[in-house]
Amino acid sequence: MRKDLQKICETKTFETIYKQYSKDLRRFIFFKTQNIDKAEDLLQETFIKLWDNCSKVDYNSVKSYLYTVATNTFLNTIKHDKVVKKHHETLVSHSTNESPEFIMLEKEFMEKLERTINGLPEKQKEVFLLNRIEKKKYKEIAEHLEISVKAVEKRMHLALVVMREKIGNI
Repeated sequence: MRKDLQKICETKTFETIYKQYSKDLRRFIFFKTQNIDKAEDLLQETFIKLWDNCSKVDYNSVKSYLYTVATNTFLNTIKHDKVVKKHHETLVSHSTNESPEFIMLEKEFMEKLERTINGLPEKQKEVFLLNRIEKKKYKEIAEHLEISVKAVEKRMHLALVVMREKIGNI
């Protein structure tokens, strides 16, 4: 090889290297990515890095350098894609479709509901929570509290009357 072709930083030498290795390198990257557009992007990045480091790369090891850079760039792309995917999943799981006004109204309603439940007489409160929160049937509540089903019905009725007065239908 002539002396003037040994300097990668010279445009003609760089073009020669590009023509010599780009086709095979593109195939190599495509084999890894299975995406022609990504393969083209990674190929360009690889040659940009070669140009940026042309004074540091020995002409005799340019092929090895190109394949190493292409592989590392591909691996960095994979890592980046994983980070982006994880971040996107985090955003989706934390985002809501409700407006700020809806969220505020919901919070106010929940506070009012909690105050109303806490304001119920203890026996009514207990029956209400067992039925509406723990989803127990009247018979199960009666057995648990050792009272009749009729007593459970009466306590629930009174609790609902108070709830409707202070909150509305629930």
